[in-house]
Amino acid sequence: MKEPILTVDGLSKQFAGTSVLRDICFTVKQAKTLGIVGESGSGKTTLVRCLLRAIDPDSGTIRFRGRTGSHNLEQLSARELLPLRRELQMIFQDPFASLNPRMTIAQILEEPLIIHEMGNKSDRRAKVINMLERVQLDASALNRYPHAFSGGQRQRVGIARALILEPSLVVCDESVAALDVSVQAQILDLLSELQNEMGLTYLFVAHDLSVVRHFCDDVLVLHDGEIVESGDVAETFSQPKHNYTKLLLSAVPSIDPDVKLAPLTRTELGLPEITR
Repeated sequence: MKEPILTVDGLSKQFAGTSVLRDICFTVKQAKTLGIVGESGSGKTTLVRCLLRAIDPDSGTIRFRGRTGSHNLEQLSARELLPLRRELQMIFQDPFASLNPRMTIAQILEEPLIIHEMGNKSDRRAKVINMLERVQLDASALNRYPHAFSGGQRQRVGIARALILEPSLVVCDESVAALDVSVQAQILDLLSELQNEMGLTYLFVAHDLSVVRHFCDDVLVLHDGEIVESGDVAETFSQPKHNYTKLLLSAVPSIDPDVKLAPLTRTELGLPEITR
């Protein structure tokens, strides 16, 4: 059995004396997709930002097994982290806000290669064109600007930018939430294809549990900064053990139009009401 690509143990974070994450522990299997779900304010975004060291955790360990060996990310300085940034990438929620409107698509995709000093100009150009083809965009897009594309096309550019450095671990932070349902399906299919081609591991942050059920191998349920349930996604969603998981699943519409939506309430499940 392969060693997990990511092992998180005892991760905690506070802001202004308020605990946002408490004793988070989990592992991520290589070349698999872990879904991270929970209501707004549950700690999902703080968690992935700690994992990528966009913010520093207060305690705990983040063990990442990359191409150059195993590293405790929480112990590394900004300079020591820089080479590992190639292996740790993010696809953002808003495909328009995450792309510089003053840069062409060619410049956007070449920028990570320049930062990491990868290849000469000719090599970089070839890599950019190849990456565009892999996300199913034509080379004619190179000299155009983000505003000239649809939301789905812009998200393909965002995916290309994240993957051009050939990372091992990719955080998808609500990366299909801003797209129409039909476009969501296309982007999820593309992400699956690229995962198989490149051996990628995904952390998939989402509100939509129906998407998580379809796309993820495993799931981690966050509630008020704590993990309340985790495991195989099919098993967890078909036989949830924690009342909070049951609450979330009860709000997912059925594909059968004759099945009425009947979301449970916190009171019914004995969960405290949200005060924030």
